[in-house]
Amino acid sequence: MNEVFNSPFFGISICILTYQIGRYLNRKLKSPLANPMLIAMILIIAFLKIFNISYDQFNQGGQFISLFLAPATACLGVSVYKQLDVLKKNILPILLGCTVGSLTSIVSVYCLCKLFKLDEKFMISLIPKSVTTPIGISITEQHGGMVPITVLAILVTGLIGAIFAPLMIRIFRVKNPVAAGIAIGTSSHALGTSKAVEIGEIEGAMSSLAIGIAGLVTVFFSIFL
Repeated sequence: MNEVFNSPFFGISICILTYQIGRYLNRKLKSPLANPMLIAMILIIAFLKIFNISYDQFNQGGQFISLFLAPATACLGVSVYKQLDVLKKNILPILLGCTVGSLTSIVSVYCLCKLFKLDEKFMISLIPKSVTTPIGISITEQHGGMVPITVLAILVTGLIGAIFAPLMIRIFRVKNPVAAGIAIGTSSHALGTSKAVEIGEIEGAMSSLAIGIAGLVTVFFSIFL
């Protein structure tokens, strides 16, 4: 049995299977809480715990899933291209919105870490919480942070955005699809964008664009921390 668990195909297979289960439950329950990624995470953790499988064994195949993060993020540019006219008409608000959103994220992390007296290494690891994983990992590595903390922070931030974004849009009565998309992408990167795509085509395109702009802004301002 250990040969099976140590095989790269085990990690890949369980990731795909649990995500498909998550998608099925999401379609059936039609609830934002039934997020496919969240369900997949819970199922994988439960499976590893029940059968006493180590993370290293799972990651023999699970690490290959991470290779698709950067290409998948780049593919979001297709939806941006389709909404190029919308982008041209709203370029200034988009740039300002992404910049202010990214700065708010950075400053809030900085202030909270100072308030709770967390060390600088931990703060650096949390700074990129609102950017996509490849960019966040790069920022953390360059500034001497802890990559696992960064990955967890990015994952939790994205899941919160994907789950609560539609509710927040309704609460604050955001009618403009450009504003909604920029808000989602800037605050909750690719996971939030997956929900923005479901909300509407313009929302998805603007959220995809915001991922790149927010990443650049975060990289730039993290230099001064």
